[in-house]
Amino acid sequence: MNQVVLLVIIATVLFSYKGFNDFSFFDKYKFQVGKILGGDKIRMLTSGFLHADWMHLGFNMYALYLFGGIVINNLGNTSFLIIYFGSLLIASMYSLHYHKKEPYYSAIGASGAVSGIVYSAIMLYPDMELIMFPLPIPIPGYIFGVGYLLYSIYGMKKQLGNVGHSAHLGGAMGGFILTIVLFPQIVSINKTMILLLAVPIIGLLLFGSKLKK
Repeated sequence: MNQVVLLVIIATVLFSYKGFNDFSFFDKYKFQVGKILGGDKIRMLTSGFLHADWMHLGFNMYALYLFGGIVINNLGNTSFLIIYFGSLLIASMYSLHYHKKEPYYSAIGASGAVSGIVYSAIMLYPDMELIMFPLPIPIPGYIFGVGYLLYSIYGMKKQLGNVGHSAHLGGAMGGFILTIVLFPQIVSINKTMILLLAVPIIGLLLFGSKLKK
């Protein structure tokens, strides 16, 4: 495992473990709309290091382990960190915008940052094969990426489960935009794939406000 990915995982595990055992710590650093709008902006970053339980933490860190290396091998450590933390902040900003009239809306987890890394990895290696539950067959990475975003949009519209779909979408947007900024050649390398991955993001930016019930 790359040392930078390992350091991010260790930091997240330690921060999350502290939150598991200290409610006041957890409450102080989680994402909460009212607190952030009141000036406590640090929560937009620290919430990405908190998790609800070991399963939540393990799933996110496993995904980071699987896809983080692809981004680093193609773009390097610095670009990986820019995409990871940039996606985390963009995910928080999008969630804040979407839930701005819900002062008690709260969220935790690295899902936004990890979504950015997953989307970046798919852009860099679109021929990878992934499995989208419950389909038991592997599908190309770029199809997985589009399907993931469409499901998240549907989940946000229907408020499916106790899941921060808006953070997933914001993180994927961050990964998409930052990968192009850091590696603009990718647009000419595979223009069709980039356009396909961009469609749900552009649609979300144009019509996202209509998802509110």
